Amino acid sequence: MEPRFTPVADHAVLVSFANEINEDAHAIVVSLDRAIAAHPPVGFIETVPALVNLLVSFDVMETDHARIENHVRALLAGLEIQKVMGIQRQVQVCYEPPFAPDLAAVASATGLSEEVVVNAHLAGQYDVLMYGFSPGYAYLSGVSEQIQVPRKPAPVRDVPEGSVIIAGPQCLVTTLTMPTGWSIIGRSPTPILTGDPEHPFLFDVGDSVVFERIDRDTFDRLQKDAGHV
Repeated sequence: MEPRFTPVADHAVLVSFANEINEDAHAIVVSLDRAIAAHPPVGFIETVPALVNLLVSFDVMETDHARIENHVRALLAGLEIQKVMGIQRQVQVCYEPPFAPDLAAVASATGLSEEVVVNAHLAGQYDVLMYGFSPGYAYLSGVSEQIQVPRKPAPVRDVPEGSVIIAGPQCLVTTLTMPTGWSIIGRSPTPILTGDPEHPFLFDVGDSVVFERIDRDTFDRLQKDAGHV
C-alpha cells in the first residue's frame, strides 16, 4: 500500500495507508509503529497508532516534517509486515440485568435469542486496534457478523463505566461514565485503567482480548472486593 503523508500542525506527521478499516493496512500500522520504536528518528517524541494510520510527533527544535517523512519512508522500504502477537488479556463480563439494557434489542435486530447473542459475543476473536475518544477506550475488532448492529440514532447519556458495548464489527469496554450510541450488552468489573503512569491501560495495541462470562453474584463480589460497593 502506498503511504500518504500529511503534516499535522508543526509537530507531527500522519502516515495513512487506507481510507477505511482494513486488516492489511492495520498490520502495516502496527509493524511500522514497532519499527519506529526500535529505530526512532532524531527529535522523535511518540507515535499514536490508529486503525489505518499512524501519527508521528516530534520536537520542532530538532527536526521537521520532511525529515520525519524521509525516515519513515526508509523504514517502510525494509519493513517486514506481520501480525504482531501481543498479550492475550482476559476481561470478565456479566450479561444479566440491569447491566445489559440493549441485549434484547440486539437479539431482536439479529433474529437471535439473547443467549445466542451472548455466546456469539463470547466466541468473538478480539484484537486491540487503537485507543481513542476517551482515556482507556480500546477499540476492539472481532464482533461476530451474527450480532453486528449499527449505532443507535441518538446516544444515551450516563452510561456507566465498565459497560461492554458493540457497534458494527467493533467492541469496547468503557472506562468512564459517558454517553454512547453503541449497544450495551453487559458490564465488566475488570479494571482497564491501571493507575500505573508507565502503563496506564490494561491493553496495548496488538493485544488480543478474551471475554469470560460471570454471573451477577460474582460481579457484585468482585466489585465489593475492589472497594466499589
